Amino acid sequence: MTERTDVRAALLGGKTFRSLSEQKLSPKEEKFERARQTLGFFLAPAAAITFAILPMTMDRTQQLLAAVLLGVIVLWICEPVPIPVGGLLGVAAVVILGVAPAADVLAPFGSTTIFTFIGAFILAQAMLKHGIAQRLAFAVLSLPGVATSTYRVIIAFGVITCLLSAFVSNTATVAMLMPTALGILAVIGQLMQDRGSVSADFDPLRLRVGAALMLMLAYGASVGGLLTPVGSPPNLIGRGLIEEATGERISFAQWTAAAAPLCLAMFVVLALVMFLLNRPEVRRIEGVEEYIREQRTAHGRMSRAEVNTLIAFGFTVSLWLLPAAAGLVTGTDSDIYVLLDDRLDEGIVAVLGASLLFILPTNWKERRATLNWSDAARIDWGTIILFGTGIIFGSLLAATGLAETIGTAASRNLNVTNVVAVTAFSAVLAVLISETTSNTASAAVVVPIVIPLCTAMGLDPFVPALAATFAASFGFMLPVSTPQNAIVYGSGAVPIIRMIRTGLVFDVAGALLIIGIVPVMVAITGIGR
Repeated sequence: MTERTDVRAALLGGKTFRSLSEQKLSPKEEKFERARQTLGFFLAPAAAITFAILPMTMDRTQQLLAAVLLGVIVLWICEPVPIPVGGLLGVAAVVILGVAPAADVLAPFGSTTIFTFIGAFILAQAMLKHGIAQRLAFAVLSLPGVATSTYRVIIAFGVITCLLSAFVSNTATVAMLMPTALGILAVIGQLMQDRGSVSADFDPLRLRVGAALMLMLAYGASVGGLLTPVGSPPNLIGRGLIEEATGERISFAQWTAAAAPLCLAMFVVLALVMFLLNRPEVRRIEGVEEYIREQRTAHGRMSRAEVNTLIAFGFTVSLWLLPAAAGLVTGTDSDIYVLLDDRLDEGIVAVLGASLLFILPTNWKERRATLNWSDAARIDWGTIILFGTGIIFGSLLAATGLAETIGTAASRNLNVTNVVAVTAFSAVLAVLISETTSNTASAAVVVPIVIPLCTAMGLDPFVPALAATFAASFGFMLPVSTPQNAIVYGSGAVPIIRMIRTGLVFDVAGALLIIGIVPVMVAITGIGR
């Protein structure tokens, strides 16, 4: 075995790459996490009970709902129990305390967005199982000239991650591409050793180019996840809450049209920030093209399962976009557009496309399909539950009048008097919460606050709520901010100080882009109108 292969094998082995479930934290981080969880066990019930028994002038039902919601928010931030469980505890408390009947409380679990989640997650599971991401990555990296420059390799990985994350879980995308990125980093490290740029015993994981490559994976996934409604759980949660509050439907095509300029601008800023703060030690590289050729040869021709997965994926996306295409050709007042828009519900299309994976065979003689139910059972059911609980609290806020009460109080006490100020407040608040808890929980917390605030001030809540939804996918500073951050931190290639510094700059830049671009794109595309 050659020395280069030894280095590559070491990087790809379990010594350096750990999955999220195996994530190792430093002693200080472990201490902080234990303290945060312990605090949540006691603070959540204490905050809820205290608020419930305080003498207040608000309606008793509103006060009980606010007390439960306060306790749930503490559970989501401190995570003494899994985040979906915190939401379920809140739903149970709402019913037991008599805030609303169980049938009314649980109705949002029948939302079409729940089915969109399920279908999209099953499609993503098939892409994960059959290695679609790795094949796409090697196809892009094999383009002429890409693999000869560290800058172009890092940009290419960012593009691949963004495109995949628009349809596949951000976490799954990073996990799928991590081995490929580490293999390329091994080749770069060996090249630098051969050139004498570093000592023979130098650890390739300490290179700035490695940090840039890993951070591009993590941050690129968050950026790409904004592009479509199914790209990230906060998107579906925010869209559901906005549609519930405004009564306006946001189609797949409308969302994508509004988000595309923001994603493009954020990717450009991401590349600039990445190279300014993590400038690669070497620009020209050799050996990566050979490694990519070896890997493409090992993958061979596309399997039947891969082809079937792409057929199901293409079928689903085509039906998602078909109503918008019909509207462009025949107009939104035509009978064909109205029919397609009514019948091709996104949730139904998602589960229909996912169902194809259980029909399209990989071996007809053995009746073996592209996906089996044990594969589908591994999807992120926790996020689906969390989405349902978020919608439940959003609808209860409106039904009990608590939303209007919160909005009226906030408009009196906060110095925000116009839609621009509320949009900025919403984006900054979502980013701050995303740094300390999951982006999904951030959307479930912030959007229900923003909507009543706008209503009380007589403002259209659409732009601020959409800005909060986008900003909820941020959280670039800490390993605990997003699962993809934790994965790349677990590779050992990203020092915590480098992640904090890079993430802080991108947090600020991204918030500014959201505040500046979202109102413009909403006006141009007419989304939500």
